[in-house]
Amino acid sequence: GGMGFWKALDEVFPGTRHQRCWVHKAANVLNKFPKSMQPTVKADLRDIWQAETRAAAEAAMDTFAEKYGTKYEKAVSCLIKDREALLAFYSFPAEHWDHLRTGNP
Repeated sequence: GGMGFWKALDEVFPGTRHQRCWVHKAANVLNKFPKSMQPTVKADLRDIWQAETRAAAEAAMDTFAEKYGTKYEKAVSCLIKDREALLAFYSFPAEHWDHLRTGNP
C-alpha cells in the first residue's frame, strides 16, 4: 500500500522511518491462511505488535516464521519482507506506539 507515497517521502525527507500499518498487514497475512486457523494466527501476530520491547517483538516474529514458514511460506514472506517497517514504532516512546503502528483510529 502506498508505495508511491513512500518513494516521494524518501525524496523529500531522506532518512525518514517507514512504519507499515499493522491492521492492514495482519489482514494481508491472515488472508493467506485457512479461515479455521485465522484466530490462532491473529493471536500469534498480536504477540509481535504487542511485545513490550523490540527484542521481544523480533523474537515473536522469528517464532511466527518458524511455526508457519514451512506450510505457509507466502504468509510468512508477506510478514517478514516488511519486518523493519513493521517494527519501526519501537524506536519511539512507548506512549506513542498505539498511534504509530496503525493508521486506523
